[in-house]
Amino acid sequence: MRQRGIPAVFMRGGTSKAIIFHQSDLPADRAAWDAMFAAAMGSPDPYGRQLNGMGGGVSSLSKVCVIAKSARDDADIDYTFAQIGIKDTRVDYKGNCGNMSSAVGPFAVDEGIVPVAADATQTTVRIFNTNTGKIIHSTFAVQDGAARYDGDCVIPGVGGSGAAIRLDFVNPGGATTGKLLPSGNVRDVLEIEGFGTIAASLVDAGNATVFVRAADLGLVGTEMPEALEGRPDILALLDAIRVQGSIKMGIAGSVEAAKKIRTVPYVGFVAPPADGVSLTGEAVTAAAVDLLGRVISNGQPHRALPLTASLCLAVAARISGTVVAECLMTAPADRIRIGMPSGILAVDAIVSQEGGQWVAHSGAYLRTARRLFDGRVYPAV
Repeated sequence: MRQRGIPAVFMRGGTSKAIIFHQSDLPADRAAWDAMFAAAMGSPDPYGRQLNGMGGGVSSLSKVCVIAKSARDDADIDYTFAQIGIKDTRVDYKGNCGNMSSAVGPFAVDEGIVPVAADATQTTVRIFNTNTGKIIHSTFAVQDGAARYDGDCVIPGVGGSGAAIRLDFVNPGGATTGKLLPSGNVRDVLEIEGFGTIAASLVDAGNATVFVRAADLGLVGTEMPEALEGRPDILALLDAIRVQGSIKMGIAGSVEAAKKIRTVPYVGFVAPPADGVSLTGEAVTAAAVDLLGRVISNGQPHRALPLTASLCLAVAARISGTVVAECLMTAPADRIRIGMPSGILAVDAIVSQEGGQWVAHSGAYLRTARRLFDGRVYPAV
């Protein structure tokens, strides 16, 4: 049988990579998307490497984005994100990918979906993320009507530099559940079978995330991904916490249902500042960060931090009483500097308390992106 190619672009966005499709090039019946996306990524792969597709064997490299011109007054493009399983064919649309959000604005300009004047040097693309129902403003450099990718912005986890892309998440609270604090509390106590109780803050900004203290897990907060991968007991415990958090947040109605939803909520642990090192061996000093964070993404320890989880962490740090806020030695006036495996990530978050309710007004950070190649992808043999 002859393979059928589909036009596609392969891009890096932040610390992730994804195949990006025009929605118009995909079947109108969305039920056909899942098998196509899984095959394009090389899933399922019992070896976990996705050698028969475009995936890279880790969750940050097993992603698909679908872009269309938006009919909304407040957006230029509609962006649908899909997280693809590696050892299975599960395709999850429950959450957004903040890293790949940085690539879709330049993609829209380069593909002519959002035209830019030839003499413009900067543009803003308004993105409607269909997964979360939220608006993101992507501001970046352009030249001769196309996105610029060269620049001096360096982000942890990516070699080299590129043009800075500023992502502003507008009213990010309730992206998954409709509520910034889905349980109504800044801190909950979760009952974990075989472990006991653990304090957790369940926060939903950018994507829903369950935060616990590293110390309550017997950890210090500076652990690297390889060390966590060597602790299946800790990974199992974190997943059990994620599952109970999912139920408490109303994302899933049962343990079985929560286990089937892998993208959200994320689960992560936090700690006060401490000296550590990055994946490159560079020192990350306690004085250079405001708190430490580690996140599990789709069952795997993330090499950097999922950006929507980072945004959620920064928002949680601004909410008094959360397990995240208590890790801050002082409350920074502007950016919150998060120490993570690839270095330091700075995130802006504006949060206030209005009428006794916490409100997340915005969250922002800088990323880089790069168009790697375009052509046709062959999702099936």
